Amino acid sequence: MNEPELLAHELAHEQAHVDAVYARLEEATQSARSAAASGQEIFRSNRETWVREEDGTALFERDAFTFQAAKRLAVLDAEHEGLVFGRLDLEEPEEREVRYIGRIGVRDEEYEPLVIDWRARAAEPFYRATPQQPMDVVRRRVLRCRNDRVIGIEDDLLDAQANTDDLPIIGEGALMAALSRSRGTRMKDIVATIQAEQDLAIRAEYPGVTIISGGPGTGKTVVALHRAAYLLYSNRRRFERGGILVVGPGPVFMNYIERVLPSLGEDSVTLRAIGQVASDVLDGLSADRVDDADTAFVKGSLRMVGVLKNLVNLPLGDPDAPAPSLLVTVKGNVLKLDAHQLGRIRAGVLAHQRVNLARESAEKALVAALVTQVPEDVDVDPEAIPELITDSAAYQEFVEAWWPALSATGVLRRLVDPRVTARAADGVLDATEQALLAASYAHEGEDADWTVADTALLDELVAILGPEPIDHDAGPSLFIEGGADVTEFVTTADRLARTVEHDFREDRHETYAHMLVDESQDITPMQWRMLRRRGSQASWTIVGDLAQSSWPDLDEVGRAVRDLIGTAPHRDFRLSVNYRSPAEVFDLAAKVVKAHFPKADLPRAVRSTGHQPELLHTSESALVSDLVRIVDRLTDSVGGTVGVIAPPSRLDHLRTALPPRLSTRMNPANLARVIFVSPLEAKGLEYDAVVVVSPDEVVEQSPGGVRVLYVALTRATQMLVTLDVGGPGAWRPEE
Repeated sequence: MNEPELLAHELAHEQAHVDAVYARLEEATQSARSAAASGQEIFRSNRETWVREEDGTALFERDAFTFQAAKRLAVLDAEHEGLVFGRLDLEEPEEREVRYIGRIGVRDEEYEPLVIDWRARAAEPFYRATPQQPMDVVRRRVLRCRNDRVIGIEDDLLDAQANTDDLPIIGEGALMAALSRSRGTRMKDIVATIQAEQDLAIRAEYPGVTIISGGPGTGKTVVALHRAAYLLYSNRRRFERGGILVVGPGPVFMNYIERVLPSLGEDSVTLRAIGQVASDVLDGLSADRVDDADTAFVKGSLRMVGVLKNLVNLPLGDPDAPAPSLLVTVKGNVLKLDAHQLGRIRAGVLAHQRVNLARESAEKALVAALVTQVPEDVDVDPEAIPELITDSAAYQEFVEAWWPALSATGVLRRLVDPRVTARAADGVLDATEQALLAASYAHEGEDADWTVADTALLDELVAILGPEPIDHDAGPSLFIEGGADVTEFVTTADRLARTVEHDFREDRHETYAHMLVDESQDITPMQWRMLRRRGSQASWTIVGDLAQSSWPDLDEVGRAVRDLIGTAPHRDFRLSVNYRSPAEVFDLAAKVVKAHFPKADLPRAVRSTGHQPELLHTSESALVSDLVRIVDRLTDSVGGTVGVIAPPSRLDHLRTALPPRLSTRMNPANLARVIFVSPLEAKGLEYDAVVVVSPDEVVEQSPGGVRVLYVALTRATQMLVTLDVGGPGAWRPEE
């Protein structure tokens, strides 16, 4: 057979197996739907009588049926796209073995595997085998599918000494084929093209801390996500019950990666941007606004712990008002506690309890101190004196003002007053830092958005203050409206548990069995404290590259990570190959970062496109028109996305000004491929072509300086253009 005939023959052969897999998958899907329907039928038949004690088990039986069926159905429904992606032909002593690799395991009626889950030990040779160590693999085949149709084949011959007369080798290799494809608006999994050094990190043991480092384009993020899927597969009881939290830099990034885990057969992982981590204790708070570089540095510093503790202890009201004192009259006797005495009582109580939990203890201490001042000959039963004190209006008004229930948001907003900030930060922050901190809250009303850096401060305040009192009046209903047709549900046990009353909100920090932190080089010391509260007993995967850090003090970042690790076992994996950037693009980026950060860990670019980066410049007045022409040209040159990365001071203007002009030059489909982001928003993302606007301003407007420009310069998979404003920029490397 000639080459086209051979390819057609092999495609037909693989299609036959894929068809058998999908037929079996359909049977499993129908079985799961039947189980779900059975669970709903139990619900319908028992809804009217379930409140009788003897029928209570019926509801829980319905929950178990429906929950398990819904989980299985979600997995089956999610895997229809590219379910089977690989095949191994292994040389065994008696006969050649064939293994098909896929996103989930599928077995036939005799329980023989039609597809092996990519995370299973039997699938390891698909990722680990090399020509030097073939692991009995003769041929590794990657199947490229669209829906349930096999549309392409890429083979790697791993054992050249084996008899391959019956094993045709097709294509140039799966990895290079995958690298040349266009990028879309969502990250794709790499399950079919995981490389050996990546696989080692994915399958590493879970206890302690796993650190995955590597330069731009080495696949750190997608490797970490595959690791989350692997941990759930290999230790499902531990991690499904305890949970896995994946933390990324921002909502743009989280939207980009959100489909990776479902495509790998897992939908039970929690994904949160760093500005959303505190949502569990702050009523769903989600922040994406970013402070300016100098303010962000102040808010992220560990010194803020001292500032916040001081802030909590400052009296409410006018900071210039005289220190409060307590005066109470009992049977004509004036009892008094001055500011010094009150301060000692407060300090003594707070040495053992948090503010919102300590009011009762504080009142007992107040009353005890006042009782000692009552004359022994007073005409009243001694046992009645405490009640006389606490019943007085003067006492009650004082306590309400002196020890109110505090909220984290209310306390932090006090920093809007420079006088309060000065007192809380005295001896901790210098005058310039105090001014920055106060000014950052000056424009914020009650409903103003918090910044990403604020969320860690608010979380710290929750830890300092303790839980807030709650109102018991509102209680959840035990019935779901339209329950007979429910497709999303809360179990009866959950609803019953929520009817238990508490005097205070419980500490609602959600804790997880595994914490996966991406772009860890940008996590501030205060944010590390916030994360540790969610993973106090967790194992960790930490992913990052110091050369891409936006935090100005790299030593402080390093100390924060070392403090997290402590004495826990840890393992390090370095990813050394840049699969994203062509050599022409990465050579430029490497020169830029090396000039300012000689210790940068630079990966090796493995491919070339022949397109040298274009270093252009324009005037302020011509910026928009020149940018329109550049973007229009790039959308014609590449088949995927075009990223316009601009400094924060220009981003909103360009997002508004460019699309109307671009719409006159390109159709809506092409316009949708143009994406505007800031350098920090671009972290972890990639585009076929990139325009970096005003690189000098990118450096100036980020606390990370050149390291953040390095991020922007390494987002392109094919073509890079830089556009200086006002002449060639100072950022350009020397020739």
